[in-house]
Amino acid sequence: MLRLSKKADYALIAMKHLALRGDRGSSSAREIAGLYDIPDELMAKVLQRLVRRGLLVSQQGTRGGYQLARRPIQITVADVIQAIDGPVTVTACSTEENQCEQFSKCNVRDPLWKVRERILTALGECTIAELAADPAPAQTTPTHPAVLHTHL
Repeated sequence: MLRLSKKADYALIAMKHLALRGDRGSSSAREIAGLYDIPDELMAKVLQRLVRRGLLVSQQGTRGGYQLARRPIQITVADVIQAIDGPVTVTACSTEENQCEQFSKCNVRDPLWKVRERILTALGECTIAELAADPAPAQTTPTHPAVLHTHL
């Protein structure tokens, strides 16, 4: 099963948050972590890695925090995932350095590399701007009569 790490999930959450903020200033790691119930230290590490990869800029001080390094339309989901998790892989031999004992006889390696390329293409076509355009899930309150509690 293909699955993003929790750190990659958190990175995408933070990137969407910062894209929605736009030019209204920076957000701190603590602020982002608090809004999405993510441990502060983990969010700080994720944001620092995104800074090192050139996807975010950070500013120190009382008005400091994190901002996108480029416009949201210029940052892809693939950029974020690869900044956090490294190269996208589908099998143990998805990178040319990792040769397994089946490498010379494998009959699915090349087709699976094509699958990997398709996944990368799809992730590379989806931008942070697109994530930010998707509305947040609405907070609903129970309104169904069977869910409401009444006192007689």
